[in-house]
This record gives sequence, structure tokens and C-alpha cells, in this order.
Amino acid sequence: MLNKNNFIPALFFIVFIFLHVSFSLRPTQKNSFDEVRIEGGIISGTTNATGNIHIFKGIPFAAPPVGELRWKAPQLVLPWLGTKKCDAFGPSPMQGNPTPFGPWSEEYLIPKTPISEDCLYLNIWTGAASAKEKRPVLVWIYGGGFVSGGSGVPIYDGEATANKGIVFVSINYRVGIFGFFAHPELTKEAGHHASGNYGLMDQIAALNWVKRNISAFGGDPANVTIAGQSAGSMSVNCLVASPLCKGLFKQAIAESGASILQSNLFGKNLLADAEEAGMKVAKSLHANNIAQLRNMPAAELLKTSSSLRGPIVDGYVLPEPIADIFKSGKENEVALLTGWNEDDGVIFGKPPSSAEFKTQMEKQYGDNAQRLLRFYPADNDEKAAASQAKISRDMIFGIQNYTWANEQAGKNMHKVYVYHFARKLPATGDYQKYGAFHTGEVAYAYDNLKFVHRCPWEKTDYDLAETMSAYWANFIKTGNPNSKGLPEWPAYNTKDYPVMILNEGPHAGPLPGRQGLDFLLGQIQKRNGLNSFE
Repeated sequence: MLNKNNFIPALFFIVFIFLHVSFSLRPTQKNSFDEVRIEGGIISGTTNATGNIHIFKGIPFAAPPVGELRWKAPQLVLPWLGTKKCDAFGPSPMQGNPTPFGPWSEEYLIPKTPISEDCLYLNIWTGAASAKEKRPVLVWIYGGGFVSGGSGVPIYDGEATANKGIVFVSINYRVGIFGFFAHPELTKEAGHHASGNYGLMDQIAALNWVKRNISAFGGDPANVTIAGQSAGSMSVNCLVASPLCKGLFKQAIAESGASILQSNLFGKNLLADAEEAGMKVAKSLHANNIAQLRNMPAAELLKTSSSLRGPIVDGYVLPEPIADIFKSGKENEVALLTGWNEDDGVIFGKPPSSAEFKTQMEKQYGDNAQRLLRFYPADNDEKAAASQAKISRDMIFGIQNYTWANEQAGKNMHKVYVYHFARKLPATGDYQKYGAFHTGEVAYAYDNLKFVHRCPWEKTDYDLAETMSAYWANFIKTGNPNSKGLPEWPAYNTKDYPVMILNEGPHAGPLPGRQGLDFLLGQIQKRNGLNSFE
């Protein structure tokens, strides 16, 4: 029991312990970056071949989301003793085995092992000499349809970007049933009356970790850019819309994907709908409650994930449909670089004949079919196949990024820069038909052509990679892709619709295919009784 004789000494002891613990948890590092103190403890990494880039792989940014933490918001990282070696990627999130298909060879897929629910790790490449530097930071978010992907994909390597003066961070997040499963019982236990967006919450937890710790790696927590491709780009759109991300980033790069029309194009995807789908999953697994589901092996749950659709309007991470958030001006203000690829739309299986395509369009668009065929012609079978791929590209990706660009440019806030990637990747054999395919631009934008071994690269490709990666690096640093020696990339506007055409001899020009995009967007708005974004 404390009394007046021992109270003061005890108080000094408590203060000493508090200060000691607080200091030990602060992110610090040796000048050489051989060891870095971050939340959780001390880590060590490796360097690149020339020794100028320090690399840390497999840094835990949250507790493993396993057992009782399955389907819970990410928790604080568990501390460790001694120095933790961070010299290899952590496990990719739980998903099926990576198998090459279509244009996506091994260079575009996660490593075969390890794959685990214990997946909340991130990786850092930095060329800073000390923590006193304040280099701009890029946080990369992978794609994979919200059911696959991971930060260990070869084309996501951060060394080349770090060599351009940027601290490159790539993160993992839960996917499939582990990342996007809603259920009334989960909603009730959460404390904020929401469930289902665990993958997005992982991304937000990683961004908060970056804000608190990146200075230890020479990064500037006040100058962070988020970037992603496909589902990663859709995630970027969600994060820009989420009130939980206020103050976490300044710029956004969105490559081939957004969710700004999700509530209109794919159904509202509200919490109640997701909870209903979750109850059906539980019933199919003969589970009466969440406790039973949490006790099931991950491999058993993985078999059911095909019915889940990714992010939902949960009332917490996304309090409203993204379209409504943007229309009411509630999104986080960012400078935006966005665009999509010439051949984002890929046809699997036999392409439609001219007659089949016309019949399909008549069924879908009725009296407007003839007008559509002006933008997506089907004069013969070859043109019909090309138009099918283009309308697939525009419906899934084009109108999403186009709408986002138009919405932001129309507000005259931060500038928008739009690209159209048209370089058909050099290829042999069956790969030739895929052209400027979905994900094809990533290796150029981050100067990682060397990791794609199946492409017989030409000088044009190396020149384009040099130009694109310079644009991307400039944007990450300043919110503007332009600098001396590069072709001028005009800011986007809704009068002239100027974009940067990324192909042999990059140049600015009007947005290709805009009339088709306007037609499709008008049809969607008319069919669903929506207000336009004009």
C-alpha cells in the first residue's frame, strides 16, 4: 500500500517506466539502416546489388488475422524480442494456387508459396541515407479481383522506383471470403455496426502504419501517394471516398479500375445484401454461428468464396455509395493520375460473329443498337470480335475511370491527368493476340520490364518505360507528372478531354473512343434512372 513516504518514489518509477516504454516504441533507426526500430521492435533488411537501396520485406503491420481475429478489423502488431529479419516477402493472402492463364504469366502472379491467412505484411524499398530525409512515399495496392493477388508479384518490385528518390511501399490485404465476408453476427460484434470490408480496413491499417513509421525509413508521412491497378485501383477509389482515410495521402494513381459507378452498374451492394449472402455461405457450410466458422480450416472456407463481390457500402468504411460520396463532395481531396489500357477487355473462348454481336446488342440496347454500332462496328466477324473486346473494356474499366476523371476535373480542385496505354506488348506465339492487355502497363510504369522474361523487349519498350516511370515518379513527388525533357502531359478537362497516349512516341491527344464511352454511360444512367456526372 502506498503512503506519503513511498508515494513520491513510486510515482517517479512509474513515470520512468512510461517514458522508457514510450521511447522504445518510437520509430528510430541507425544511420546505416542496418537496423530500424519500428512499432513492434527492431528489424533488419537487405540491400540491392549496388548497395544504394535498403530493402525490408515481410514487415508485420498488424497482428495475424487468424483464430479469433478472423473477420475482425486489423489489430495492433504483436511485439517481438531481438532483431527481426525482414529479408523475404511474408505470405500472400489466402487464395487458390497461382496458375498462369490468358496473358498473365508467372511474372504477373504471386509466388507459389507461402500462402496463408497470416498475411498482413508490407515491404519497403528506400534509397534514403538517413531518417532525416523526407522522401515522397508510394503505397502500392495490388489487383486480383478482390479474390487473389499479393505484394510478392515480380512486376511490383520497388527498387527502380526507389532509385528515383521515392520510398516504395507494397502492402498485403485479405481477399476473398477472408477479406470481404459480411454476416449479422459480425456486424453486431464489430462495435461500429458494420462488417464485410476487412480487406479495405487492412489497407487503411497499413496506411496508418506508414503515417506513424515511414519517417524511420527516410519517408515523408505528409507526402504519400496511393496507387493500384484493377482491384487495387478500385481500392484506391474506395480509399479516396472513405472518411477513415482523412489525412493519410495527397495523391492517387488509379490504373484500370474504379468503383464510382459500382452502386449503379453492379447493384447497390449494401450491407444488408452482403449479410444475406454471408448467411447463405454459413448455411452451405452447416455453420450455426461465427464461432463455428472461425474454427473451420481456411482451405474449407476458400471453396465458398466465389459468391463474394469485394467492397460493400457498409456504413462505416464506406458510409454511402461511392457515387453519392463524390457527388456530395465528401471524398478526400487528391491529385489524380488515372487511365486504362487499349486492350483491357479480353475475350475468353470463341469471339462472336458479326451476326451474333449485332443480335446481342439489339437485345441489350433495343432501338439504340444501331447508334451503338457506330462506335463499336460489326461489319464483319473480325470487327465484331474487336468491338466485343472494346465494349467489354469500356463497360468494366473505361466508364469507371472516365467518370471519376470527369467528376474531379469538373470540380476544379486538384488537377487530373489521364492516360491511354496503347503499346501492344511484344510477344511470341499465343501471347501476341493480347496486345496492350490488362496489367500490361504496370511493368512500364514502375520500370520493371526486366522481370517479364517472356517478352522480346525492343528499344521502343525501354524508352516507353523510362518515360512512363518518370511521369509516375514526378506525380508521386509533386502531383504533376511533367518535368523538363518529357513530352508535355496536359491536365485533363471536360472541354477538350486531353490525355497522354502512351505508345511508341508518347504524345498528348484527345481521349480515344470518348463517344462510345458517353453512349454507354448515358445508357446506364437512363436505364437506372440516374443523374449524370456532367
